[in-house]
Amino acid sequence: MTSLCRNLVALLFFVLPPMHSHFFTNAASASPPITHPQIIHMTDMGSDRQDDYDSEEEYDTTKAPPRVVKVPKMHQKPQLCKYDACSENQVPCATLFEQTGCLCPGMSGANVPPHPPRIRALVPVSEGSDRGKIQVQWCAPSSVVSEYRIVIEGRDGEVPKFGDASRRGLVRSLEVGTKVCVVAVNNAGSSDPSEFSCKRYEFHESSDHTLMAWIIGGGVTLLLLVVIAALICVKYKKFRKGKRDSTDGLTKAHVEHCDLDKCSSAVV
Repeated sequence: MTSLCRNLVALLFFVLPPMHSHFFTNAASASPPITHPQIIHMTDMGSDRQDDYDSEEEYDTTKAPPRVVKVPKMHQKPQLCKYDACSENQVPCATLFEQTGCLCPGMSGANVPPHPPRIRALVPVSEGSDRGKIQVQWCAPSSVVSEYRIVIEGRDGEVPKFGDASRRGLVRSLEVGTKVCVVAVNNAGSSDPSEFSCKRYEFHESSDHTLMAWIIGGGVTLLLLVVIAALICVKYKKFRKGKRDSTDGLTKAHVEHCDLDKCSSAVV
C-alpha cells in the first residue's frame, strides 16, 4: 500500500508541471495585447536653416501628423534705373542703384578712356543775352566722365570745358559747315572723335524769323495789289471820261449841223 501511494505521488509530480504551463499559455493567448505609445522622430522642415540635432516628440497614434506647408518666396525682377543719359544735372545712376537697387547700364571704369558722347544738335540762340551764340547739346556715354570739352574746327586755341553733369554748352557764333565735336575726359584719357560725336553746323532759320518773313512778304504783296487796283481805277476813270467827252463832241457837232441845215432851208 505504501508503494502504491509513492507511485501515485511520482505520477502526479510528472503530470502536473506540463498542465500548469499549458494553462498559463492559454491564459496568456486569451488576454488582449498591451499597446505601447509610439515615439516618432521628426526633423525641422519649416525653417531655412538645418539644425544639427533632432527633436523627439511623443504623438498620439490616433491623430494624423501635422502637415507642413512651404510658402515659396516671391522674387521680383530688378527694374532698370530711371536714368536719362541726355538729361542735365540729374542724380547719378550709381546713387540710384544704392538707393533703390535698380540696374544701371554697363559702364567702363575710371581707369579706361571713356567712350565718345553722342552729339544731339547745334541750336542758334535767338533771345536773351546769349543771342547769336550756338548751344551744343549731347548725351553722356556709358563711361566714367570727369568733364566734357567742345572742339571746334579752326579754333585750336578755344576749347570750352564743362562739368560731368552737363549735357549742353554755349560757343561763339559759327559759320555754316563748321565741324563741332564733343569729347569726354577722365583720368585715363579722352574719347576719340567719331561719326556720332561730331556734327557740322547748318544754319536753319527759326520759326519766328520765318513768321516775320511771311508777314513782311504778305504786307508787300497786299500793298502791290492795292497800288495795281488804284492804277486800274484811275485808268478806267480816264477811259470813261474820254469816252464821255467824245460822245459829247459828236452830239454837239450834230446839233450844230442840224442848225445849219435849218438855216439854209429858211434862206431858200
